[in-house]
Order: sequence, then C-alpha cells, then structure tokens
Amino acid sequence: MPRHPFDDDKLHEECGVFGVIGVADAANFVALGLHALQHRGQEAGGIVSYHPDSGFNSARRFGYVRDNFTKASLMETLPGALSIGHVRYSTSGSKGATQIRDVQPFFGEFSVGGVAIAHNGNITNADALRRELIERGSIFQSSSDSECIIHLMARSLQRTIPERMKDALRRVEGAFSVVAMTRTKLMGVRDPLGVRPLVLGKVGDGYALSSETCALDIIGAEFIREIEPGEMVVITSKGVESFHPFERKKSRFCIFEQVYFSRPDSILGGRSVYETRRQIGIELAKEAPVEADLVCPVPDSGTPAAIGYSFESGIPYGMGIIRNQYMGRTFIEPTEQIRNMGVRLKLNVNRALIEGKRVILVDDSVVRGTTSLKIKQMILDAGAKEVHFRIASPPTAWPCFYGVDTPERSKLLAATMSEDEMRDHLGVDSLRFISLDGLYRAAGEVKGRDPASPQFCDACFSGEYPVEPADMIERGFELKAAE
Repeated sequence: MPRHPFDDDKLHEECGVFGVIGVADAANFVALGLHALQHRGQEAGGIVSYHPDSGFNSARRFGYVRDNFTKASLMETLPGALSIGHVRYSTSGSKGATQIRDVQPFFGEFSVGGVAIAHNGNITNADALRRELIERGSIFQSSSDSECIIHLMARSLQRTIPERMKDALRRVEGAFSVVAMTRTKLMGVRDPLGVRPLVLGKVGDGYALSSETCALDIIGAEFIREIEPGEMVVITSKGVESFHPFERKKSRFCIFEQVYFSRPDSILGGRSVYETRRQIGIELAKEAPVEADLVCPVPDSGTPAAIGYSFESGIPYGMGIIRNQYMGRTFIEPTEQIRNMGVRLKLNVNRALIEGKRVILVDDSVVRGTTSLKIKQMILDAGAKEVHFRIASPPTAWPCFYGVDTPERSKLLAATMSEDEMRDHLGVDSLRFISLDGLYRAAGEVKGRDPASPQFCDACFSGEYPVEPADMIERGFELKAAE
C-alpha cells in the first residue's frame, strides 16, 4: 500500500487495542471499537474471539476496519461473548512490507490453555529477548516485538495465564498497553510508567478495555476509569480484579498523545484532549504573538490549537485550508506527476479567504518539514501577504522508541537546525514553537515541567528517555550528552 506523500511528514501512532467480555457477539463490539481507534493505525487490523463450542477464532486483514470487519459473512466466523482486537501501524518489524503474520492479536496455545494478545507500544529490549528465546528453542512467526511476550509466557513455570503474563511482562522494557484474553478472562496491563493509554468501561453486563475513551462512546459503554500505570486487571464473569505486578514508579504518560495522537473527543488523565489542544493555542498566542489578519489551522490536528490561538489573540479564525475527507491512502498509484501534486490531493487553499491577508498557520508539529514547505507555497500562491507558522508542540528533535514511528534523528528538521534556521529553510515570515513549559501548562501542569522529575514522557522533544532504549543503543544510537 503506497504511502501518500503527505503521510510521510507526520509522526504515526503505533496501534490501538480494544477488548470486550460479557456481551453477545462481542466481536461486533470490538469491530466498532477498532473503527473508533482507526486513527491509531490504518495498515491492518485483527480480531480474536472465543466461543465454548468453536473455541478461539481469528480474522486478520490489511486495510481499514470499515472495509473488512463490517461484512456479516466475516463477523459470523467470530462468535462468542469474549473478544479482543488490534489496529496496526507498524513500528517494529518490516515497515511498509508487513506480512499478515505480523498482524495482531497474536495467539498461543499453552499447557494451561490458549491466550490471545494485542499490544500497543514498543519493547526496547526486544532484540536481546528475541536472541535469548531463539537460542532456547523458540520459533518466531512474525517480525513484531510483541511476539516476545507470547514466548516469554510459554516459558514461564507459573500455573495460570495471568501469572505467566506477569512473569513475561516483568522481563520486558519499554512501553506497553496490553489487552489479552483466555477462554474465560479479559486482561489489561499498562507498563510501570504508563506511557501508552488504556481505559476500562462498562457495557451492559460486561466490560470493555480500550486505548481511548472515544471507542467506549461508540459502543455505548460507560467510562469507569483509566488502568493505572503498572496495573493489571483481570476481568471475568465475577467482575474486575486488580493487581500491581511491577515495582511502583512515577507516571510518565506520553505527552504527544495530548498533542496529536489521541482523538480530540477522548479523555486522557481526566482531561479533555480537545481542551488541552485549545489551551496549547492559548499558550502559543501568549508566548508568540504576531500581527496578522487570520488564524488558520492546518487540518485536522491543528484545529483546536488554532481556535485557542484565535480566542487569545483576538485575530479572526478562518478555514483557509480545506481537507478532502475522501482521500484514501490508495486513491491512485502515485506516479511522479501525481506525487508532484502532493499535498493538493489532500488539502486545498480557500483562496477567497486567504488572498491579500497576513496568515498565521497553526500546525501540530514539524517533523521533516516537507509538508510545511508545500503548504506555505500553496498559501503564497493563493495570494497571502505574509505567512507565519505557529506550532502546537516543541521542536521534535529526537526519535521515539516507545511505539511511535519517527524518522531517524538525522531526518528530523529540529535535530539539525535552530528555530531561526528552520524559519529560513521554510521561507516563512516567522516560525515559533510552543515551549516545553507552555505545553506542560496547557496539559494541566500549572507550574510547567519539573526538570528534576518530568511529569510526562517528552523524549521526542527533550532527548530524555525514561527507559533506556537498549536495542537502539546496541545499534549505535547515541543518547543526549549529560548537561
């Protein structure tokens, strides 16, 4: 599936996970939940269900949930009151050349019964674990880091699957939100730092686990609470049991979930994602004011911040760029001519609004800078007098190793250029990013970032990795020098 040129200049979330227990035709609920989590991964999806008569059943498909898991003929093959699912954007394994065997949930049959597992995040010591497991006789089916968890569970001497999972996850480093199922149990676990989200909901007489609250809404589930960092829940017909199998640590939730990845209608850490993004715009307007005629978002992720910037600055908000909602990733085989049209397939300038105006463009991030260059040119071609970029995140100068697909450090614009150099490179009248403190304030930390003990994981901005990326260091990645 060729990537559209516009997609190359965004950070891509890794995955979404969803599970349901205690409702008839649970797989149908999972399909709806995955549809709501599609923004977290568009490459492939999978669902596993369990029914006492037919045992475990699974379906894995490339492409969108709506194109696969809406067919009655397929959903009938996934019966039962217990089901989990996964949407994938590859972060480990063969990017862009995914095999169907890399698509989760993964399934394993142990002496104590079968287990299916779906993982959101990235294991930073997967290479070392994989080598050790292969030397001890494990046979891997996929190139995914998540498969390590199944093999570690298989080798555990514990008598129950939840105990085996605790055993396995104690050996894993990095970021993980896991949803798993046995014949009778739905399980959810978050890593000790709580880097990736996982929430619990009540649906009818049963329960749901989800990466985000917006997917609970779609199935009419009531949001109960977030799974705590380092917590494991085991849900059966008797209810929810909670365990804390890891040493307790201070939470380091991914702040980029607030900026970009999560849907604006989700609630994270008790806060509306939309409100946080609007607040980012307010902070940006205070930190980086500029005289202009129009505040315009780069759709869709720049919209709430642009609304906040307009509100705080008093400069009118306008939709100067219109997004084509129907631009699928496989719209057309991208020939060179089509590639050169680039962003125009997805975004078009509202010329009547832009012409003769001094325009503030609000975007969520600058990664490689290629899209920003094209958008700036489109705005100028439409007759704008001035173009000012305001970015709703600090400069992305470091790669993420916790489940986000980021380019190598050398390809990140902010890794090699200062803010002024980026402004000149993009050829705009001004360019300003929100400060790290400003971002923290927008996310509810009134005093800003605590440098001694940051409240979030912000490694992509600060270069301070809360879990050492052992595999990447072994491959030659250099950590930021101590100041």
